[in-house]
Amino acid sequence: MSIRIGIVGYGNLAKGAEAAVKENIDTELVAVFTRRDVSSVKINTENVPVVHVDNILDYKDKIDVLVICGGSATDLPVQTPMYAEHFNVVDSFDTHAKIPEHFDKVDASSKKGGKISVISVGWDPGMFSLNRLYGNAVLPNGKDYTFWGKGVSQGHSDAIRRVDGVKDAKQYTIPVESALERVRNGENPELTTREKHIRECFVVANEGADKARIEKEIKEMPNYFADYDTIVHFITEEELKANHSGIPHGGFVIRTGSTNDGKNKHVIEYSLKLDSNPEFTASVLVAYARAAYRMNKEGMTGCKTVFDIAPAYLSALDGATLRKNLL
Repeated sequence: MSIRIGIVGYGNLAKGAEAAVKENIDTELVAVFTRRDVSSVKINTENVPVVHVDNILDYKDKIDVLVICGGSATDLPVQTPMYAEHFNVVDSFDTHAKIPEHFDKVDASSKKGGKISVISVGWDPGMFSLNRLYGNAVLPNGKDYTFWGKGVSQGHSDAIRRVDGVKDAKQYTIPVESALERVRNGENPELTTREKHIRECFVVANEGADKARIEKEIKEMPNYFADYDTIVHFITEEELKANHSGIPHGGFVIRTGSTNDGKNKHVIEYSLKLDSNPEFTASVLVAYARAAYRMNKEGMTGCKTVFDIAPAYLSALDGATLRKNLL
């Protein structure tokens, strides 16, 4: 029997989830839920309805797991607790500082409805979080480093587009190679924000706009660029579409440490290089949707994170096959 999946939203992440459902042998898409006019949303899966979110509870007994693909700023803090009472749910909430608060709200809702919820699923938080935990557990005498990129930061790109005179823009976060090498060499450096990452901006300016002012405003923008070495390139709209239309990302989690009173040094490194940030994130969401389904079938309820879920729950393979082929 297939795990019946519902998707809330139909942006880049939801489209990635739709594609991931097709690639997993034990999942099927039942419905896509949207706040928009349903007639305006055309999905890539035949014979699957697009349903307005106002009617989502009509599907309460038709869906095993709801994959919620809204944004962390305003959507998920409302949607996940609201739907967690009625469905097993998975989300990608990534505002790190607010995860404990989000967890508590979703946990209460899930327990009230006897459901399982898994929050903050993706690659960071998510896969990177797991590797930080494994590194800390194996090397308690050590230090963590996380580098992001090279990849598109959608939030920073949006911030540039809000600058007066900017028509369009893409921003890349890039690890500083010398800092990365110092960490890999086991030097355990103390690194400032500026020493860890560069921000590179590709900007399409409106005709006649003051490019010097735009560049200055970008580089001095607090919370986004002021603490980084920032490079600004002005390019044409055609160049932006031709060379910067994708949403790649990735990064590195590194744990450096020592054993035997510091006599021996060790480096643990996990890295990702992603052609499509939303498609990879969605693939992680669908794997954890499988886990949510199985755990709830076993009688578990409440909110979980990647820290609480055994790896075997993520795989479509049974335990005997996993032990034979992957252990």
